[in-house]
Amino acid sequence: QWQLVESGGGSVQAGGSLRLSCAYSGYSSSTYCLGWFRQAPGKEREGIAVINSAGGTTYTDSVKGRFTASKDNAKNSLYLEMNSLKPEDTGMYYCAARVPWGGRCPTIGSAYNYWGQGTQVTVSS
Repeated sequence: QWQLVESGGGSVQAGGSLRLSCAYSGYSSSTYCLGWFRQAPGKEREGIAVINSAGGTTYTDSVKGRFTASKDNAKNSLYLEMNSLKPEDTGMYYCAARVPWGGRCPTIGSAYNYWGQGTQVTVSS
């Protein structure tokens, strides 16, 4: 089992920044995927950034150049630095893990087997 706990959400005006954190723990695995997903009201959950155990990242087009995903292996933590936030970035943000996983990390939520409880991000115009 893996456990994931997000933090760092909040309310911010458009153009502002937030940094989300996700502390994860569980059995050791040399290969895994970590991802950030969000779900806006009335919309389906979407994968916005995924990162593999080697540190390679993939972003959805709408956040490229604005969001940066990173991880700190020593702290077992995943981060999402969000800049130039827009009202359409509003939603519940979840971190997730797929353990084990080899190859390119998927961006669909159904591929992930462990989830955090989510943290709300609200961007006002």
